[in-house]
Amino acid sequence: MPLKVLEYLNEQPIRAFALRKELSAMNMVDIGEIFDDLSKEQTIQLFRLLPKDIAANVFAYIETDKQQIIIEALTDNEVGNIIEGLFADDAADFIEEMPANVVNRVLKSINDEKRAIINQLLQYPEYSVGSIMTTEYMTLREDNNLIEAFEEIRTRRMKGLHTCYVLRRDKLLVGIVPLRRLLLAKEHERIGDIMSRTVISAQTHDDQEKAARLFRKYDLLSLPVVDKEGRMVGIITVDDAVEIVEEEATEDFEKMAAILPSEEPYLKTGVLKHAYRRVGWLLILMLTAILTEMIISDVQELLAVLPALLVFMPMLMDMGGNVGSQTSTLIIRSMALDEIGISDILTVWWREIRIALLCGIILSIINAARVFIFNSGNVWLTLTVTLTLLAVIAISKSLGCLLPMAAKRINLDPAILATPIIKTIADVMALLMYFAIASVLIPELR
Repeated sequence: MPLKVLEYLNEQPIRAFALRKELSAMNMVDIGEIFDDLSKEQTIQLFRLLPKDIAANVFAYIETDKQQIIIEALTDNEVGNIIEGLFADDAADFIEEMPANVVNRVLKSINDEKRAIINQLLQYPEYSVGSIMTTEYMTLREDNNLIEAFEEIRTRRMKGLHTCYVLRRDKLLVGIVPLRRLLLAKEHERIGDIMSRTVISAQTHDDQEKAARLFRKYDLLSLPVVDKEGRMVGIITVDDAVEIVEEEATEDFEKMAAILPSEEPYLKTGVLKHAYRRVGWLLILMLTAILTEMIISDVQELLAVLPALLVFMPMLMDMGGNVGSQTSTLIIRSMALDEIGISDILTVWWREIRIALLCGIILSIINAARVFIFNSGNVWLTLTVTLTLLAVIAISKSLGCLLPMAAKRINLDPAILATPIIKTIADVMALLMYFAIASVLIPELR
């Protein structure tokens, strides 16, 4: 379909009617994706061909750089119509990404009510529930009958309507009514009789991750947002919840890979910015490797006496990093899903120690046989490597579960103390244990 659109754009204007017809039959998200591959001139040309009734909806699904191109090409009146047609949260998100000159022009092009709502959303802290909510939702009163309720719904003509929120005159949220329940209710029933008084809600200053967890836990389509006094101020829709989950998962993944988080797509991020996001942690990890170098430097005499010790160092260090990474990834995910909390730290640690024991026994038996066979039956070397492997697995398992939970306890992101940091610490611990055990057990080194 995008190729067909491009063909139309490259032909004579007489094909504009055919292109408009094709666009009207497409999903708005798919239309938004077409703009990714268009030049500046084609972007403006295609957007002007969109029917007015879908232009604003499509605009919300266009990449930020193309949105700016479109806004700069439109008149103030056209800009106002586009922004007025957006949900308040989408309009606020758009404005946050634009340069100051574009923001000033946009705010001047919309009415006072919309401007006030957008300014209100922009005042909430970043990543808070208030910053991602929309203020467009359907409200009813407890004393409304069905005729009054449906008349109110027809008058408001809300987009994406599937739940009505029941408020008192002071805007206190007292109940919810799914649209399905309204349709199935009897004519004489009032809203107060059919509404559900058990309401799941979030506060404006809650972290957005909390909202995402509520969507998952209660299988919600929308989540009401209230202030500290319980007055309703907005809602979060399920599409916003999906975006939160994606953003948070991406951020955790980048932190666990020792990369500074970024919201920009990979191909739209410059090489210098990519390097900047990565070099900081790489520098830290490189400098922490000095500890490993110091340990090896101090045991050169041991290595000279028994060079075979050197052969097993990479395996022991890799095993420590792999075990720690495996454990930390599982613990961080479990904390993100609220499966475990800080109060469970001892329970988690004891469980991981037992897992380490089972894994360690299996790996050590296999590895001991390999070391014994390929080192002329050297019992002391085999015992040294085997005991070190057991110790490394136990220590790395402990680091993998305790460090992320400790980070959470002091309000740090657990992902920061994931793979790179744990691997570095595990490497140092592996070498210390290895040479300490070797110097005690191996006769040549005593």
